[in-house]
Amino acid sequence: MKRGETGSYRTSLAGGEEVRAFVPAPLPPNPSVVLDAELQKKLEAAGLAVGRLDAISTLLPNRSLFLFSYVRKEAVLSSQIEGTKSSLSDLLLFEMDEAPGVPFNDVVEVSNYVAALDHGLTRLREGFPLSNRLIREIHGVLLSRGRGSSKDPGEFRRSQNWIGGSRPGNAAFVPPPHTEVVECMASLERFLHTGGEELPILLQAGLAHVQFETIHPFLDGNGRVGRLLITFLLCHTGILREPLLYLSLYLKQHRTEYYDLLDRVRREGDWEAWLTFFLEGVQEAADGAAVTARELEVMFQEDRHKVESRGRRAGSALRVHEALKARPILSLSAIRERTGLSFPAASSAMDLLTELGIAREITGGRRNRLFLYDRYVTILSEGTDPIP
Repeated sequence: MKRGETGSYRTSLAGGEEVRAFVPAPLPPNPSVVLDAELQKKLEAAGLAVGRLDAISTLLPNRSLFLFSYVRKEAVLSSQIEGTKSSLSDLLLFEMDEAPGVPFNDVVEVSNYVAALDHGLTRLREGFPLSNRLIREIHGVLLSRGRGSSKDPGEFRRSQNWIGGSRPGNAAFVPPPHTEVVECMASLERFLHTGGEELPILLQAGLAHVQFETIHPFLDGNGRVGRLLITFLLCHTGILREPLLYLSLYLKQHRTEYYDLLDRVRREGDWEAWLTFFLEGVQEAADGAAVTARELEVMFQEDRHKVESRGRRAGSALRVHEALKARPILSLSAIRERTGLSFPAASSAMDLLTELGIAREITGGRRNRLFLYDRYVTILSEGTDPIP
């Protein structure tokens, strides 16, 4: 449905030139979202997929292990959309403090994303409301180190920003003037609390994401916070018990259509076209996470059976296997610490896992060796090749 422009323009001075900055109208859309047969079908399919994912998350015997790794995959993907080149292996190595060769600035940004996600979920589980205060806290963690640390972490912007182009005057889009940001975000917060006309939660999440991206309330990190907002809303409302639904891979693969639809909402008010795309992404992301969870469980069982088939050598190797499931890249010293094994026992167990093709030594040296749970990281890394 084409409603026309979903906001109004304000003349703003930025970089010594006048620009037309777009101020979005408050949510929910007016007229209301038209939930026709096609959109209803998409909503039901996405809801069923999210329900299946939530059910699977309660049945996983190693739920905490899957969460640890899947959250890090999302951190890599979401940061790649913003231009980082780090891989999942880079992040895991960085978290071990044993990776002097990884791209420091990029991997710090990815690590910050993990910390921001953990902080937000912890606060929500403590009963803190999904609010502008929490959004600012999350942003503060996200930009606490690295390239964005000078961009007012945890504070709404106090100057004009823009998207695309070399300056505001030739930008693809100019968000609201900084003087309008507080009121725009207050309006978004009210929508998050009231739900607007009792809209289904998935539709609320889709609307809120566009509104946040349009307001662009921070000097940096808006895209990452906007994607986190989807997950936080679904967890906060109880649609998901665990943070397993992320759209970054879908948005990365369809980024041209994504940006076109955001612009289409602003220019034409076609919320339905955006919501159709968004719900397709929710379904694809939920189904993908469920498939990955099952694939990893099957792999863990297959590898365990391989180890058990080696008889007396299996005992220590099974303990090392469990340690690698928890952290897919480990040094022998870390393995000793996690398993309580002696150095000879840990080394012998790792030799067996390497012989079975489960683990692989990745340094090529004789000292300070690191071992990778190869298939595990390969499965998780699907789709995480850096954007060219």
